[in-house]
Amino acid sequence: MRTTIIATLFSLLAACGMNEARTQEVETPDELAELMVAGGCFWCVEADLEKLAGVKDVISGYAGGDVPNPTYQNYSKNGHREVALVQYDPEEISFEEIMTVFIRTIDVTDNGGQFCDRGFGYTTAVYYGTEREQEYLEVIIAKGETEIGRKIVTPILAKPQFWPAEDYHQDYYMKNPRRYGVYRGLCGRDNTVKAVWGQKPGDLLASLK
Repeated sequence: MRTTIIATLFSLLAACGMNEARTQEVETPDELAELMVAGGCFWCVEADLEKLAGVKDVISGYAGGDVPNPTYQNYSKNGHREVALVQYDPEEISFEEIMTVFIRTIDVTDNGGQFCDRGFGYTTAVYYGTEREQEYLEVIIAKGETEIGRKIVTPILAKPQFWPAEDYHQDYYMKNPRRYGVYRGLCGRDNTVKAVWGQKPGDLLASLK
């Protein structure tokens, strides 16, 4: 579950309706490529990566556990993380570029969760679908460690089955901008990332436009 801070702020679960139906299959158009990342709160990963030119859609979901069809109520206890499936145009932006930006929008030194969200379900990961992508990620992580002068604990993993999250989680930052803004601010995401990387995610993304 989201932290006590969030539950106190806006009683999210009661307001959104936990039992709505959802589609389990995600189709990626033939002209697009896809990649998967875990960066803590998937609302925030969506909000950050959808700002990148060439990224066409970011879908919140769950991955990595042993139990199929996870839900927001049970994903973490069944070994899943919150993840985001990124659909992008490889003619406009590359796998390496997205991953290079992504790791600079998270706390890569925290292996217990992200920011105010604690527990395995909120831990970070970068995923590969091919050996070439694995090699790219190894280089990206090594360069990141040199940049910050610290060990990066974000693991490089083979891409598992993706399960889309409930509809109310998709594009949450656009549907509920006030609630999202309060959550992100109180959770300390931007300030923590700045402390690690020297730049807030918003400033990084603005510099790429």
